[in-house]
Parts: sequence; structure tokens; C-alpha cells
Amino acid sequence: MRAVQRGFTLVEVLVALGIVAITLMAGMQATGALTRNAQRQSDLLLAQMCAENELIRIRLARQMPGVGDSSISCQQAGLALNVALAVRPTPNPNFLRIDAQVFKDADPVLRLSTVLGRY
Repeated sequence: MRAVQRGFTLVEVLVALGIVAITLMAGMQATGALTRNAQRQSDLLLAQMCAENELIRIRLARQMPGVGDSSISCQQAGLALNVALAVRPTPNPNFLRIDAQVFKDADPVLRLSTVLGRY
């Protein structure tokens, strides 16, 4: 009578290791996507604060700004952002359109627009 051998074959072990490796890679990709999304959300929040601060600063000046482009640096939570303001005339001379676009390095993050009227 022959002794019965117990255990897994090499092929079965390799298949199990392959399945575990694929599962771990999928988990790593999901974790990376969540991290990138969280960073993007943080950048958007800080960019919105910079853009809104500049638009509020213009409103509080109680003067119509000059038509043209300007650029302001903004520091929020240790992140250096750049706010590009574009002031444009509208068909009604009592109003100006103001666009505030926020950049992180050279990449656009957010754009806000508003209309400002004479006081």
C-alpha cells in the first residue's frame, strides 16, 4: 500500500500567490487614487479661499478697478498659489466683469468670475 501524500502542489501555491499579488496591486491603486483625490480637494479649497479673498478685497476697496490683467501671489496653509485677475468691461459701463484664476505652479486649479457694479 502506498502512503498518501498531503499538501499543495507547486502550481497551486503559485496560483494563490498570483491572486494575492493582483489583489494587493488593486488595493495600492485604490489607495493612490484616494490620496490624489484628497490632495486635489485640499488644493481646490485653498484656491477658492485665495480667489474669494482677492474678489472681496476688490469689493471692499469701493472703487472700480482698472481694466486689465494683474497677478497676485497667495500663501494658504503653506501652499504657494498665484491668482491671475482679469478685469474686463461689459456692455453696461456701470459694471465690470472680474475673473480670478488660481494656479498652482503653472497648472490651473480654479476659476471664479463675478460682476462688480459702481457704488
